[in-house]
Amino acid sequence: MTLQQLGKVLNEMYFGAKDGETAAMVHLFGIKYAQAIRDSGASKKAIAKAANINESYGTEISKGVKLSQWVVLK
Repeated sequence: MTLQQLGKVLNEMYFGAKDGETAAMVHLFGIKYAQAIRDSGASKKAIAKAANINESYGTEISKGVKLSQWVVLK
């Protein structure tokens, strides 16, 4: 996936989240798309910026990517 594609998916997950669940959706994005994020070579901050959310969410994306080693989606 390209940076723009990742940004679009994250934007949809973030802005489609219920109240109080936005950070969880960013973590879920990191878990679900961990390999695509790694393969893209883009920084997590760049992905957040492409999603039109605060660049500080790059840290939350990184947490999700790290969790992907141990977490299985339902």
